[in-house]
Amino acid sequence: MHDPASVDPEDPIAAERSQWLRLVGDDAVLSALVRRHRERHRRYHTLDHVLDVVHHVGELMAVEPVDDVGAVIAAAWFHDAVYEPRSSANERASARLARRDLVKLGWSDDRADIVGAMIEGTSHHTDPADVGTAVLFDSDLAILGTQPETYAAYVDDVRAEYSHVDDESWRTGRADVLSDFIARERIYVTTTGFERWESTARKDMSSELDTLRR
Repeated sequence: MHDPASVDPEDPIAAERSQWLRLVGDDAVLSALVRRHRERHRRYHTLDHVLDVVHHVGELMAVEPVDDVGAVIAAAWFHDAVYEPRSSANERASARLARRDLVKLGWSDDRADIVGAMIEGTSHHTDPADVGTAVLFDSDLAILGTQPETYAAYVDDVRAEYSHVDDESWRTGRADVLSDFIARERIYVTTTGFERWESTARKDMSSELDTLRR
C-alpha cells in the first residue's frame, strides 16, 4: 500500500507530483485529477487507491521492461478519473478525458491514444497489448492480493459505492465478477505481479465467493 512516511507532510503527494511533472505535464492537470479522486461519493476509488496504483506501477516498472514510462504513469492517474457507480461507461469517459488533457499538454495524438487504450482496458483487465498495459492492469488489481483484513475493507468500500444496488443483486453480480477472475488461467500478467499477488488473490476471492453463496 501507499507509504505515508515517504511523502512530505506539507504536500501529501509530493513524490508523485514530482514524478508527474517530470514525465507527464503541468501541475494544473494533476490538481484537477486529485480533486476528482476526492469526490464525496467515492469510497474505494479514491485518491488513496490511485496513489496505491501509481506506487505499484513504479515497483513493477523497476523490473518489467516498459517502453513508455510516462504513458503508464498518466494512465494510472487518469484510469478512474471519471467514476460514477451507476454508469457502465466510466473507463470510456476517463479515457476520453485523458486524451483531451494530454493533447493539451502537448502529447501527440498517437501517444495520448495509447494512454486512452490502456484506461479502456481496465474495464476487463484482459489481453494487455504490451508490457506497460500489463503493468497498469496488475497494479490496479493488486488490492485483490492483499491480506484478508485489507481485502475485506476493500470489499466493504466497493459495496458502499454500490449502495443503490439491493443485496440480492449485489451478491449475484459480485459472484459473477469473482467467478470470472477465478476462472482465468492467470489474474496477473506480469511475472512480478503473478509471483507477488496471484496465490493470495485466489484465496481472498474464493473466500468471498464462498460467503456470497451461503
